[in-house]
Amino acid sequence: MDLIQIYQCLCDRTRLRIVNLLTHGPLCVCHFQQILDIPQAKVSQHLAYLRKHEMVETTRKGTWIIYSLPERPTRELEANLKCLQDCTASDKMFHEDLTRLSRIQKCSDWKEYCGPKSCC
Repeated sequence: MDLIQIYQCLCDRTRLRIVNLLTHGPLCVCHFQQILDIPQAKVSQHLAYLRKHEMVETTRKGTWIIYSLPERPTRELEANLKCLQDCTASDKMFHEDLTRLSRIQKCSDWKEYCGPKSCC
């Protein structure tokens, strides 16, 4: 993954928010829906774009697809993810996203609940 590809992926606000959330661990589509408060179709569209450009990886867990950052990111991607975390640390929107993520993670079985039966 080269720098142009990285910045093309991160130039969209929703994709930037998704990638920032993934710096804190793997998530499924329903978690993004809850945190970002956007429709499943839109989340899936952005995740497909990120996957196509090798910015995210997927793992199947039963009927669910779990998204994560690449296990072995390129040096360029790793540097930009670090920069993203540094730059978003004091931003209100990203802080609110992480607050919602934290609320979801406090559920005892948050990784098991996907879809409409959200535990939080």
